[in-house]
Amino acid sequence: MTIFPPPEPDPTALWQSHSRLRAERGWSYDQLAARSGLSCRTLIEIERGRTIGSLATWHALAHAFSLPLGELLDPLCTGHEPPSAPR
Repeated sequence: MTIFPPPEPDPTALWQSHSRLRAERGWSYDQLAARSGLSCRTLIEIERGRTIGSLATWHALAHAFSLPLGELLDPLCTGHEPPSAPR
């Protein structure tokens, strides 16, 4: 049996999605910071691709955007299918 490495996540798509979600709502960094409890510096670093952020960071953003965490992280799978359940 050949074992293939898992596909690489696409953090660029995740960062762009974050930026798009903030822009669609018309929120400034300060507004998103107030809604998420994160610092403006963290939000800027994420949008500029300087950090991936922690799971706790993305959890806070999911709540701020009123999205399920899985939906917020979906862009990580850009270009490949998420894993399916074993048969």
